[in-house]
Order: sequence, then structure tokens, then C-alpha cells
Amino acid sequence: MPKTGKNDSAKKSELPSTLQRSDKLAQDTFAKTYDSAVDEYGEGERAARTAYAALKHTHEKVGDHWEAKEEAGPSDAKAEGGRGSSGETKGGVDANASKDHLYGVASKLDISGRSNMTKDELVDAIQKANNKASRNSRKS
Repeated sequence: MPKTGKNDSAKKSELPSTLQRSDKLAQDTFAKTYDSAVDEYGEGERAARTAYAALKHTHEKVGDHWEAKEEAGPSDAKAEGGRGSSGETKGGVDANASKDHLYGVASKLDISGRSNMTKDELVDAIQKANNKASRNSRKS
């Protein structure tokens, strides 16, 4: 089902819940890429993966929504390598961001013990907190 309407904007009701709570740019990026991928690959998982890959270049997941990144680019090893790479996805966490940036995100998410964490530990803790926030938002 198309994610964009006649005015080329995202149909909010067709978007995943994390995107429904995100800004218009995140919604439109996902929706337009998804629709294009459906034209290319057909409806299904590959179209959704393609749309999320495009979204992760411009946005990062923070809690239960997506926020614009300060600098566009791949968010993790999987995004850097593209389709078929052996890299690991971090679920929307901008693993390529600086440790200071990740610490700020961890602060925003109130992750305890963040001041003693390495960069990799911050990424994992943010990913876990994001997943929990998304689960909790879906229950509401």
C-alpha cells in the first residue's frame, strides 16, 4: 500500500508507529523511499528495509521516534556496507556518531551508568532503551 498521498506527503496512518511520532521530514523520507522501492522490488520486506536504510542516513532513533542527525551518512557498519554486507545493524542508533553525541543521547534517554560506558556500550544501551521506549509507546 502506498505510503504517500496525492500531495506527495506521507500518509501518517500507513507509517510504522515510530515514524508516526517523528517529524515530517523523517516521515516523507521513509514514505517516498518505500514507495519507490515497492515500484522496484514489489511490496514486502525488501521495500521496508530499503526505506529504513534511507531513513538511517538522515535520522537516528531516539527513544520511540526518529530525530534528524547533525550530519547525514551511514549510521552503522551494516549501512556502510550496504545490502549483503556482514556488518551489524544497530536499529537506528547512529553508531558512527561521536562518543560525546552518544553520551548526549544516553542522557536524554536517562540511561544509568552512561558516564562509565565505552562508545560501543553506549550504542548498545541506547539501542536497548530505544526498543523499550518503542514497546512502551505501542502499549499506550
